[in-house]
Amino acid sequence: MTNSRTPTPPHSIIGQRVPKLDAMDKATGRAEYGHDIHLPGMLHGKILYAGVPHARILSIDASRAKKLPGVKAVLTGADDPAYKFGYAGDNTALKQDKVRCRRDEVAAVAAVDEETAEEALELIKVEYEELPAVFDPVEALAEGAPRIHADKRNNLFTRYDYSHGDADRAFDAADVVVEGDYELPYVTHAAMETAFVLAAYDFQGRLTLWSTTQIPFLLQRDLATALGIPGRNIRVIQPAIGGAFGRGLDVYPFEPIAALLAKASGKPVRVAFTREEEFHASAVRQPARVHIRSAAQRDGTLWAREARMVLDAGAYISWGAVTPLVMMETVASLYRVPHAHFVADVVYTNNLPTGAMRGYGNPQSTFFVEAQMDELAEKLGMDPVEFRLMNANLPNTETPQGLKITSCGLRECLTEAAERIGLGKPKTQIPNPKSQVEHPISNLQSPIRRGKGIAATLNVGGGARIYRSDGCGATVKVDDFGRVVLVTGSTEIGQGSETALAQIVAECLGVCMEDVSVINSDTSVKPWDVGTHASRTTFIAGNAAWLAAKDAKRQILEAAAKMLGVAPDALEIRGRLVYGPDEKSIAFDKVVRSMHYREGGAVVIGNGWYDPPTKLVDKDTYKGNISAAYGFGAQAVEVEVDIETGRVRVLKIVAAHDVGRAINPMYVEGQIEGGIQMGIGYALTEELQVREGRVLNPTFLDYRVPTALDMPQIETVIIETTDPEGPFGAKGVGEMGGTPTAPAIANAIYDAIGVRLHQVPMTGERVLRALKDRQLHITNDK
Repeated sequence: MTNSRTPTPPHSIIGQRVPKLDAMDKATGRAEYGHDIHLPGMLHGKILYAGVPHARILSIDASRAKKLPGVKAVLTGADDPAYKFGYAGDNTALKQDKVRCRRDEVAAVAAVDEETAEEALELIKVEYEELPAVFDPVEALAEGAPRIHADKRNNLFTRYDYSHGDADRAFDAADVVVEGDYELPYVTHAAMETAFVLAAYDFQGRLTLWSTTQIPFLLQRDLATALGIPGRNIRVIQPAIGGAFGRGLDVYPFEPIAALLAKASGKPVRVAFTREEEFHASAVRQPARVHIRSAAQRDGTLWAREARMVLDAGAYISWGAVTPLVMMETVASLYRVPHAHFVADVVYTNNLPTGAMRGYGNPQSTFFVEAQMDELAEKLGMDPVEFRLMNANLPNTETPQGLKITSCGLRECLTEAAERIGLGKPKTQIPNPKSQVEHPISNLQSPIRRGKGIAATLNVGGGARIYRSDGCGATVKVDDFGRVVLVTGSTEIGQGSETALAQIVAECLGVCMEDVSVINSDTSVKPWDVGTHASRTTFIAGNAAWLAAKDAKRQILEAAAKMLGVAPDALEIRGRLVYGPDEKSIAFDKVVRSMHYREGGAVVIGNGWYDPPTKLVDKDTYKGNISAAYGFGAQAVEVEVDIETGRVRVLKIVAAHDVGRAINPMYVEGQIEGGIQMGIGYALTEELQVREGRVLNPTFLDYRVPTALDMPQIETVIIETTDPEGPFGAKGVGEMGGTPTAPAIANAIYDAIGVRLHQVPMTGERVLRALKDRQLHITNDK
């Protein structure tokens, strides 16, 4: 269903359900992923991890490994140039004197095959002096706690402290206040393809990397830092990528290790993670402990929020340390809230490092913010949908945090989701949601309870300026035969962005989709882009592609105008023909050929660069407009809860999302439905079990990702609000599909059985414990 408040002009390609450009290659197995690449003489690299959480390295004996037949290179910290890299500049490729977590890299080998490389690792002997370790972030902040990094004063990496209004006085003046503690777990990306890198040097000493990165140009810069070589001597090629979800947003030790092995061996070296490595050596979503309180006035006005939290960053700082910027956005700007205070401590521990993951802090913060929206509504005696509608964000407004909201369909999203799931109706018309389902084979009382819940979300939809530049470049080339090639800086990670960009170019130039191809995989060819993150590609890269196509179109129309004897603005291109005002036409490719088949001719190359009108948030106040547009959404769910086992089953989800304009509705639906799958996992099953820095469930047997059999009926509702800054009105949608899912499920569980869960995943065991605690509380009150 598409609901457009602003009428949009008719288009021939924009808004069409065009198949992905690489669909057949992927469906038939022709697509070449990193794991498929084999270069002549290629070696296989393997990494030896510390296995201890905190220790001094006393000695490393690699002599036996070096003598093993088939081994071509063995490296330890002594062979590492020890240039520090990473977000905080606190990491090195191979550790020299100290390890700070179990996954620290202490040695690496390159051999003729994986089996030989693994055997060589077993022959390396490392002697450690174990040191006291700290695994609890609160304990890590205590006086006298073991220091993870000796050059730091303590284990506090940074504190975020944001406020607007006067939260303390607001809570004193509020009519209704709710508060609670929430615990959020480690979660891993679970991409189908594990992390991969292939490094090779040419005879001029230039490095080429084939990588699953999401940030090819930033990886060039970061690798230059890690290896101590000029960035101009590094080329990054991206093969087909089998999922990323934020995993590839930083440089990690395995990438410079592969380059060091290639340098030492003189051969290309491939490092491909096993599934177990993917669990314990990839940066994961950081856990958090949160205390939040929310307040409202008796008339239903949302009045104040205050959230305080501690985040476990692990032993090294990656982009997970920046997620509080997004979390504070939810606390301070989801709905109209006049008073807000947000404090987050990011803490070093001896646990595994944490990084960016889809949603980038928003699934966490939306969980506790939307849970308390329901609690406030209940305390006020209001319908939860009515309460949200009353306080919803509005178009063409600015939040106290400085977010400039242009297009906004939050009210429409809430209304559509609620109506389609059956929420928000007068109580007399709603069957008792806690009523028992009749047992199918007897007159016995069934243990099954049903409930419905809703939650909303606010997400950046027009980039996110976390770097000085949030821009992207694009080039559009048109050849003699009317074939159009878009060379874009953006990265395709399976989300379908290259097809959406091709649609934008085809629509602008008036050609057919089959006339457009996309090149986006080689830093030596494509223009600069900051990377694929923050749901930015359709918006940022789409605007760049549109500008490049517009430039190419201008050149073509100027040439056609001379051929037809009319003004350029009197012409239009459609169906591979250039039409004049009297419908006289000339072939598109003929015009292009005429431009260089003459003296002083030129080829058709259009250039585009788009950097959104945003700014970095103020480093002291954390205020500012970080994105050029904001996406909104609401999800309503119906669940069944078995009060004997605690098992929760999601029956249906209605997902209504404001996407500005759907360039390709099929991909919008796919992004939302894929996000819901991750959201259901976050809500009910997925938790990386980490004890004393060790991952206890590093397999898909024990780390429970929802499968197709676990998915409920999903009804996707596309709300179109036509953003004024987006290409053809589009906004980003990549992350918000999974953001409101968990709180909507939590609110539905409460509707079903009357208990609120403050910890995810909401497993059967935790549901039963909550039921028992409620019963005990009732008994004690009697």
